[in-house]
Amino acid sequence: MGEDNEDQEHGVEPARPPLSEALARELTAGLREAMDDVRRSVAVLAARVRNAHTARVWVPLGYGSWESYCRTEFGISRAQAYRLLDVARTLAAIHDAVTASPKTSRTRDTDPSGAAALEYGLSQRALIAVSGRTDTVTEIITRRLAALAHSGLQALDAAAVRAVVRQAVRDVRTAPPPPPVDPPADPAVAALRAVVNDLAACSHQLGELILEVPPAYLSDTEAADVLALLCDEIGETVENALAARRYALTGDRRALAGTLL
Repeated sequence: MGEDNEDQEHGVEPARPPLSEALARELTAGLREAMDDVRRSVAVLAARVRNAHTARVWVPLGYGSWESYCRTEFGISRAQAYRLLDVARTLAAIHDAVTASPKTSRTRDTDPSGAAALEYGLSQRALIAVSGRTDTVTEIITRRLAALAHSGLQALDAAAVRAVVRQAVRDVRTAPPPPPVDPPADPAVAALRAVVNDLAACSHQLGELILEVPPAYLSDTEAADVLALLCDEIGETVENALAARRYALTGDRRALAGTLL
C-alpha cells in the first residue's frame, strides 16, 4: 500500500499489462492518422490565411493591419501572425512549382479550396524553416519533377509528388549555408568564416533536436522549464539551447547572437 502511494506521489503510472501485437498496431494506426490530420490542418490553415490576407480581410472589419486583426480576433502575437503568412506563402510557392509540371497540373482543379492539393505532409516547422529559401526549394522540386517526367512515367501520382516535395524541403533544411559570393582573400578570414558556418550548421541541428523536447508552440519561458534537466545532462546552458531552438524555428542566424555565435 505504501509503495503504491509513493508511486502516485512521484507521478509514476501503475504497471499495465503488455499489449498484444494487434492492439499495438491499432494504436499505431490511430497515432499515424492523428499525425496526418495535423499535417492536413496545416494545409487548410495556410490556404485560408493566404485567402484572408490577399482579400485584406482586416479592412472591412475596421482593423488597421493584419497584425492587429490577428491579435484581436485570434489572440496571437505579431510574430505568430507573420509566421502564418510565411507558412502560407511557402506552401503556395511549392504548390505553384508542382502544378507547373504538365504531368501534375491537373491537381489544380481537383479541389476548389486548394487545401487538398496543398497537402504534402509538411509540418509548420518545416515550412517556416525554408520560408527564406523558397526559390531554392521550388527550383529543386521543378528539376526533380521534370526528371521524373522524362523518365517515361505517364503520370506522376500523388505519392510520387509528395515524396519529391518532402525530400526537397528536407534537403534545403539540412543543407550547409551557401558560400559567400565574394570569398575573402585573406585565408585566415576564410578559415574563420568556415568555422562560423560549421558552428551555425551544428547549432541548427541542435535546435532541431531540442524542438523534439519543448515543441514550437511553447514560449521561451515555458521551454526553459522543460529544457533545464536536458541541458544539465548534455552540459549546455539553457540560454544556448533556447538560441539554437529559435534558430531552428526561424532560420535567422541572428537568433544565435550573443550565445553560440
